[in-house]
Amino acid sequence: MRFMMLMIPKGYETAAPGTMPDAKAVAAMMRYNQDLKDAGVLITLDGLHPPSMGARVSFAEGKPLVTDGPFTEAKDVLGGYWMIDVASRDEAIAWATRCPASSNEIIEIRQVQEMADFPADVQEAAAGFEAMQGKSAKG
Repeated sequence: MRFMMLMIPKGYETAAPGTMPDAKAVAAMMRYNQDLKDAGVLITLDGLHPPSMGARVSFAEGKPLVTDGPFTEAKDVLGGYWMIDVASRDEAIAWATRCPASSNEIIEIRQVQEMADFPADVQEAAAGFEAMQGKSAKG
């Protein structure tokens, strides 16, 4: 089962462009990341620049509208993520509880939808999706 662990740092929604984490916090996080890798559960991970450096594309009335960050209405924004492959939701939660997060950070855990989760008509409509991911159809 694949899970995405989403880091939500409070206050990051108003962080200035170029804001970077503290080196000690990064060192602690790297030890955690190494534990995930050593356990064989880590698929990928990345940190994200603050929303002030991003953009949003909305589709009101069916037309794309680009809005540059920061986004004044945002209250929870992502600071980074891990994609892990574990046996259960409980195992994903256990990994999240080991994270050296600070008191202003939350980790949201979301299971990734697998093709087998969908009814046959949706699987048919999504034919070729695994190839786009670089996975086999049994994958």
